[in-house]
Order: sequence, then structure tokens, then C-alpha cells
Amino acid sequence: MNISAVIDFINQERGINISSAYYKHVQMWLDWWAGFYKPFHSFTELGVDGKRIHRKLYTMKMAKKVCEDWAAILLNDKTTITIDDKTSSQYLQGDDGTGGILGENQFWQRGNEFIETTFASGTGATVLRVQGMKVSEGRVQPGEGCIELDFLPALHIIPITIRKGQIIDAAFASEVLENGEKYIYLETHILEGKEYTITNRYFKIENGALEEQTLPPGIAPVVHTGSDIPWFSILRPNIVNNVDPFAAMGVSVFANAIDNLMGVDLAFNNFCRDFKLGGKKVFYNKSLTKTDQDGNTITPDDVAQQLFTVVGDELLTADDNTLIHEFNPAIRVQENTDGLQAQLDYLSFKCGFGTKHYQFNAGSIVTATQYNGDKQELIQNAAKHYIAVETYIKSLVRSILWIGKNICGEPVDPDTLVKVNFEDSYIIDKESERLRDQQEVRDGLMQKWEYRVKWYGEDEATAKNMAGAERSDNEYMGFGGES
Repeated sequence: MNISAVIDFINQERGINISSAYYKHVQMWLDWWAGFYKPFHSFTELGVDGKRIHRKLYTMKMAKKVCEDWAAILLNDKTTITIDDKTSSQYLQGDDGTGGILGENQFWQRGNEFIETTFASGTGATVLRVQGMKVSEGRVQPGEGCIELDFLPALHIIPITIRKGQIIDAAFASEVLENGEKYIYLETHILEGKEYTITNRYFKIENGALEEQTLPPGIAPVVHTGSDIPWFSILRPNIVNNVDPFAAMGVSVFANAIDNLMGVDLAFNNFCRDFKLGGKKVFYNKSLTKTDQDGNTITPDDVAQQLFTVVGDELLTADDNTLIHEFNPAIRVQENTDGLQAQLDYLSFKCGFGTKHYQFNAGSIVTATQYNGDKQELIQNAAKHYIAVETYIKSLVRSILWIGKNICGEPVDPDTLVKVNFEDSYIIDKESERLRDQQEVRDGLMQKWEYRVKWYGEDEATAKNMAGAERSDNEYMGFGGES
């Protein structure tokens, strides 16, 4: 998408000066994520005839793997959202956690993909839209509507107003393909007083500039939401932006590991080229070859010839090595393996996984204590990113519930308590943690209902009821109540 054309249009229309320089970094990060950054992965060599040959570096595409792994850690099938209000919970995620608004929008699958692209591009936004919403003179009318979620990476997000490091006003540009024609759907969310106003525009790009088109049916040009709750939620990796410290946009999780990505691909390219060039080379004396009627040279192996006649004054002995010379290049498997592993260790360290996240020495054996010790850096960085993901999910849930109540007429509570439960058994010894919590319950340091909320995913009211029923059973059986 031509983000520069969109920014130029916004600048001209609003009389502001948003720079597009940051998005050049975003495009570079996305190129690495896609696995081909042309200035690095494309090169030329000179052939034997002096002509230039264009070649492509072998690549492991580790930037995408890094983002995939972070997405798998931060949002997976074990992640749950606990909402105190049962009606709100059912509306949001159904009875089993996979239905409701989130289920209809395939949030758990698309959300995982969203985290991957967010960690690749540095920033992501989830924008809420209401299909079938009634609008009269720009004012939203309560009634029926279907909430839809659109997940956008950094190249589609243009901050307009930033306060205390948070995006308050923003424009979101989405690419639309309609009847084979490409369009840009541009919506702006501006906080005016105590309510957000959303404007919708439709464009085609002609000669590098935006040319406005008629909005498709069903889309209002202006929507006054009647609330200061934004219809968008922003997610950034919990890393300080050292590319543009004054921007509210984030940086890719591998933004400071580009040299390490290069190191991995250089090592992998050398490994692959050693195999490609490491085949046996056999050099024949010209006297052993023949030329066919078309001028093609035929070697003995082409015709399985075993009896040859040498013409000339010099007699050849059986051990003469001037007829055939064999060359077997060294592939250097171990040296290449060690070099590639070292580069992966550096990359793993720079991307927050610690030094041993990508290991190919499957034959080695480590103790559980040593394994957990090696994970400490990953645990610390995961906990840091959990904060950002939890803030994003809570903001998204609040926006959905507000729309559900005030626009769709559902009996939900936007102010209900929301908790995000992350599944981190991949990086933490959950059994040890559970045993520790059980001991804290016995010691009176943790309440039984707190234990149930944490380990059974129950809301606070249900957990307290269950803990109370359990206490009554114990008293009835003569064990006594909790101290």
C-alpha cells in the first residue's frame, strides 16, 4: 500500500505535518519477515564469460520464525479471558470460550496472526466496525448490529494525536479489492470533546495521489459515537522505540537484531553453497573426448566407453594421472554447523529468548533445573510482553462491550472486571508453581477462591461460592473451616 500518498492526503486536508520516514523502517522489517530483503539477499557474480549472474542468498527466514514463536507464547489455545459478569462473558465469548463476538470474528486464530504481524511491523491495531448500524444525521441510533474486527499492521496505522505516549486520534487505511479494482478505505477516529467522531472515505490511487470515490452502500460518511471510548485498540511489543523515540508507534521485536539476521543467513548460505559446490569434480584429458556431428563434446561416461586409443608419440602408463583428475571438495559440515548455531544463539539472545532457544543438538541431555535456568531470560521478557497484550485485550473487550450495550442493545456491562489468563507452562514449570500455591493456601497466604480463579479460570463470584461450599463440606465432615 502507498502509505506516503495516504499521509500526504491527511497532511494536506488537516494542515498538519506527519512524517512518513518511520514507515521506511516498517517496510524493511516486513521485508525481513517475508524472508527477502533485496539490498542484502540479492547479489551478482561474474561468470566465466565475464557476464553478471544475478543470484539470491539462501535464507532461513528467521525473522518470521521469531515472530511466530512470540505469538505462540503470548496468545495460544490455553489463553483465557475471565469476565466477572456472566452475561457479558457469554456475549463476548460464548459458554465455552470459543463463541460470542470473539468466536464470530475468529479472534483466537486471527489474534495469533495479529500478534505475529504486530511483532514483525512494530505496531498493530484492531479496529471495530458495526455492520447494520443505524446512523441518522451522523448520530448512532441504538438498535441491531453485528460487530466486526479488522486487524491491521503498522503500515496501515497513522497516528494523528499522541498524548503521554498513547495514540488518541488515528487514521486507519485498509486495502480493498472490489471487482478486480484496488481501493483504499480510509477511516479517521478523532476525539472531539468527550466523544469520538469517525469519518469514512474511499479512494483509488491515480498517479501516486488519492482520488476520492463514492462510499459503498451501508457506510456512513460521518459517525458520532457518543462516547470517549475508542473503537480501536493498539498493541506494540513492550520494547522502547529507539528508531523514533517520540513516536507512539513501536519497533519490531527484531529491529535491533538485523545484523544477527544477516549473520544467520550468511552462515546458512555458506552451508548450502558448500553442499552445492561440494560435488565430485572429474577433469578429462581432451584426448578422451569426442565430438559428435553437431559439435557437442562427448565424455567417456556419456557413452560408457571403456576401450580407448591414444594417438601421439607419447606412451601412457597405467598409473598416468594426466588423463583423468578427480577433485573432491571439503563440505565442512561441522564448521558450518557450529557457525550457524553460534549465529542462531546471538539472534535468540537479541530477540529476547535467551541464548538457547534455537538448538539443534538434540542428542544432548540437560536436567530440569538447568533447562528452567536457561529459560530465565525468556520468562522475564514474556512477562514484560504479557503486560502489553493484556492491556490490548482489556481495551478491546471494553470497546466491544460498550458497543454491545449502547448500540446493539445487549444487557452487558462494559465496566465489568476483566482478567486475561496466559498459559506459560511452555516456559515455566507449572507443576512446581501449582504446588507452591497449594502450600500458600495451607499457610493462609492465599485464599482458596484466589487459587480457584488462578488455576480453574473461574470468575471471582463463582470461585468464592465454590470455596464457601468446600468449607461447609469440611465443617460438616468435622475438618473445621478456614482460619
